Amino acid sequence: MIKLNVSPLSVNMAYRGRRFKTNGYKFYKEWLSYNLPKIEIPEGDIKLKMEIGVWSRFDVDNALKPFIDCLQKQYGFNDNRITQINIKKNVVKKGKEYIKFKLL
Repeated sequence: MIKLNVSPLSVNMAYRGRRFKTNGYKFYKEWLSYNLPKIEIPEGDIKLKMEIGVWSRFDVDNALKPFIDCLQKQYGFNDNRITQINIKKNVVKKGKEYIKFKLL
């Protein structure tokens, strides 16, 4: 494993000025708020396990921030408690996209 002695850059530190949420993101957040199941959030550190099905060339990390922001809002935890993320990407036919997740 290669180690680089540099502090990771957050999305907030990577951009200047305000970023505006798109209508697509607003719809996504609202859809998730109605469709996420009721679950118990474990105490302490959280591990997130995800699998995404996407139909096109899609950077796997692009799915993380919006989904994690929705999880923390829905379940009332601070996402800084997430200490490990395991994510798998599958390419699927258009219209068959999905997200699977588990908080441990």
